[in-house]
Amino acid sequence: MNTIENRTEAKETARRLEKPVELAGKLARKLGLDPYPVNYWIVDYAEMNQLIAYGGFQHRYPHWRWGMAYDRQRKQGQFLGGKAFEIVNNDNPAHAFLQESNSLADQKAVITHVEAHADFFANNEWFGLFTDSDSTQGADAEADHQSNSPDASAMLARHADRIREIMADPEIDREAVERWIDHALCLEDTIDQHAAYRPVRDQAEARETDESTDPDVDDLDLSAEVTSQVFDEEQLADDAESESTSFPAEPVEDVLGFLLAEGTQYDAEAGKAVEMDDWQAEILEMLRREAYYFAPQKMTKVLNEGWAAYWESMMMGEEAFAGTDEFLTYADHQARVLGSSGLNPYKLGKELWEYVENRTNRREILERLLRVEGVTWRTLGESVDFDHVRELLRPPAWLQNVPGWLERIDPDDPRVDADALSRARGGELDVDRYPWAVLTYEGLAQRHYSLLKPQHRGFLERAGQSERESIARYLFDDQRYDSVEDALADVEYTRGWDRMREIRESHNDVTFLDAYLTDEFVTANDYFAYEHSHKTGDFRVSSTDPDDVKRKLMLRFTNFGKPTIVVEDANYDNSGELLLAHRYNGVMLDIEQATDVLERVFELWGRPVTLLTITKEFDDHDVEVARRRDEEPEPVEVGKRLRYDGERVSIDTVDWSTVEHLAADDIDYDTKPEEWL
Repeated sequence: MNTIENRTEAKETARRLEKPVELAGKLARKLGLDPYPVNYWIVDYAEMNQLIAYGGFQHRYPHWRWGMAYDRQRKQGQFLGGKAFEIVNNDNPAHAFLQESNSLADQKAVITHVEAHADFFANNEWFGLFTDSDSTQGADAEADHQSNSPDASAMLARHADRIREIMADPEIDREAVERWIDHALCLEDTIDQHAAYRPVRDQAEARETDESTDPDVDDLDLSAEVTSQVFDEEQLADDAESESTSFPAEPVEDVLGFLLAEGTQYDAEAGKAVEMDDWQAEILEMLRREAYYFAPQKMTKVLNEGWAAYWESMMMGEEAFAGTDEFLTYADHQARVLGSSGLNPYKLGKELWEYVENRTNRREILERLLRVEGVTWRTLGESVDFDHVRELLRPPAWLQNVPGWLERIDPDDPRVDADALSRARGGELDVDRYPWAVLTYEGLAQRHYSLLKPQHRGFLERAGQSERESIARYLFDDQRYDSVEDALADVEYTRGWDRMREIRESHNDVTFLDAYLTDEFVTANDYFAYEHSHKTGDFRVSSTDPDDVKRKLMLRFTNFGKPTIVVEDANYDNSGELLLAHRYNGVMLDIEQATDVLERVFELWGRPVTLLTITKEFDDHDVEVARRRDEEPEPVEVGKRLRYDGERVSIDTVDWSTVEHLAADDIDYDTKPEEWL
């Protein structure tokens, strides 16, 4: 435990939380989590607001955005009743900040929540895209990834120090630096979040190496006779085509990186594009690198917060890490977090993780039952008493009441931690308060088997005929059981948690929703889609159909919920202009915001910038007719071209053939390209 300021109250809070921190770490590992080590810091109200404004770090570069974020956070606490419990960053070791004014119940909840976040940071492959990248090759990278960890605090502190040095340079205008940062921040989400971070200069060196090892035919200075003998017509044709191919050859998703590699700056005094100054290129690379660092957190908001909420609830509630005098406070605060309005990543994520656990455990049970002699997928419902099944699955008495059975527990049982049991019997462990200390992962998994929880009663028998048939189709007859009792004796109680950890390793929000937001989940949890009604002029429920709900949610999380913009041509219309394109997925751009961003891009390109997009237009007559018929009017999709030339923005309608390639056939979520992982 650490304190930022040397205050008596902070020191006392740190001392009081040392034991809960130690125990929470042990419990998390007993439950199968494998988190980064966590450094906990005690902060006061103002320090917490500052850390939240800084994105969880103590040192950031000078910029007005931090002051604006701080003011918003402070006002939220003063006027909207918002309460800051914690903030934790992705680092190794991770750093978590606890507000000293919070109650002990809240502090314990935060600590268990943080341990789960640290596990997610350490084991999710999307976070590994940053730590496992080749970014150590550049001088700026220094030793960040040599230990396969983000070392984010040091990286961000270095960036902050360097930008302060640039601002302090008497030959560089500070306001120019701040404007340049503004330009870059407008584009911080226009990176290729599905790729590992690499400095632009490393990519350029790699391209130069490729080009030097694969020269053009013309560069070989061969005679026509030799050329015709060595190269066939197809090779010559391919070489000629490569020379005429536009640049870039394929659309580039990392717009910020492309501008850094190929862009210039616009010199207003000269009225033309000039080379970027070294400090400008350096700042762009630093901010681009930070964008890649923060990208996984934006991509896994539901997954990560749901994961933390699940294990926090398990530790605080089901394993009574919250004491009897703390539980009501904890339950009240957790209910507020999970019950907050709008799209709540904590609630959605926790419910999805519980669904994954339940579905995995249900499959495990059904696989056993469908191997019982005389039971088939058609007769399962009539052949098996599911209430009896639940009784057979119930943990043995000693597992439910460890303190009461302490002297009779078998130390050789795989569900028992023999060393901890010996210490508990010797009075070294408070087994009445922490019975989990005597159990292993296997013991805890059976103790908390999800299908036996009251809130999930009925989930087992809810499996439809199609699911039962699907499971039966792939069962081998190498293991048959004479009775239901024999079948359930072989149940692997860890299957649900094991599967959750597998999913935690490889998924992001989009793939998670794509895989597990099923019809069953949507129906059971009463999710619905809503949209703006052109008939009534307000927002209305548009559908309860699971496919519509899934489509709506996927759009909220694809590309951080932001429009996907790519670079299509760096020499548009053969005039050195930059052509950007909006990959339209049924959601229109905010044209006003888009024009503002074009003006920023112009400053980084130095020449006119064009953007192709698709909009929806409604005919006034069609809207009136639809209103009379109590229907929604059908929009017409129209291609638009936005262009900024340094003085004004023009918006023109273009032929559909110009933008047709940007339109998704249905709703293109781009969820599982082969090259992702």
